[in-house]
Order: sequence, then C-alpha cells, then structure tokens
Amino acid sequence: MDAKLLNPFIQAAVEVLKAEVDTDVTRGEISMQKSSLTSDDITVLINLVGDVYGVVMYGMQKNTCLNLVSKIMGQEFTELNSLAQSGMAELGNVISGRATIRFSETGYKSNISTPTVLTGNGIEISTLDFPRIVVPLETQFGILTVHLALRTKNPGEPHNPDEFISLIKAPLSPKVS
Repeated sequence: MDAKLLNPFIQAAVEVLKAEVDTDVTRGEISMQKSSLTSDDITVLINLVGDVYGVVMYGMQKNTCLNLVSKIMGQEFTELNSLAQSGMAELGNVISGRATIRFSETGYKSNISTPTVLTGNGIEISTLDFPRIVVPLETQFGILTVHLALRTKNPGEPHNPDEFISLIKAPLSPKVS
C-alpha cells in the first residue's frame, strides 16, 4: 500500500486525538498483517468507496475505549454501553472523514460508510486479498491501533456505489453455445 494512502489517516488520527482528548500521540512500529482475526476488544470498522477503496479499522482495548470516550463526552464511562459505543464510532467517523478530505485535496474522491462497532477480541474480519498495514498510536489513554486495507481504483473500475449497483443490475450477456 502506498504511503499516500497511509499518511492521511495517521495525520487525521493525530489531529483528531489532539483536538478531542488533548493528548500527545506517538506512532508505534508499523507492521503488515494478513490475519483476519482481531486482537482488540473494540474495533470500529469503516468502509471506503471511490478512488480510494477498502476498509479502515480502529482497534483498542476496552480500558482505552472507556478512557477516550469518557474524555470526549465529558462524563465517566465504566461500561461499554450504547452511548460509549456511539462515541467511539463517531471518533472513527471523524478521523476517516478528515482523511478523505485530505484525499480530495490530492485529487482522490472517496466516501465513507456508517461506522460499525465490533466488540470482543478474536472476531474474524476478512479483508480478503487486501493486506492490512497496522499502525499503533500510543496516547496517555492507551493505544489506538489503525488498520488500513486500502487501494486506489484502476481506470475504468466503478468508484461509487451507484456504479457498482448498475453493474450488478446490468442484464447478463446471452449464453454462448
């Protein structure tokens, strides 16, 4: 995966964490993963469709999640209830939205999906043949791990949901004998 796809997410995550929870962020060692199993307690998953497409995941341990969401929402959370999950989903949404703005500034157009929050480690999330670049971001509240499985579209590939749907609905070619 090209650094031009990685950097907007890392820069956006650092900016958003600084703005939302007033913390310094240190980037840990970048690695590549092909495993489809999660090792985090909480994973926020967001799909991208467009010139840049794939999936981004934000993973963390439960304590990190509760610490971050408590700071963001200005109230203490001791359990991962629906409000806490919503707060974490929104954090992932804001980071991803800011990254796609950076993409658009360089000529790439992408849209993000509504975030999905997965709870429990050991959940299998397949990114199919997309290897994931994994970047741990260390904060005073714990580690937020960014998983990126992204590509740029090739010329002629559909890049928005309407194009994909129109291809699916297109009539099948006549059967050749």
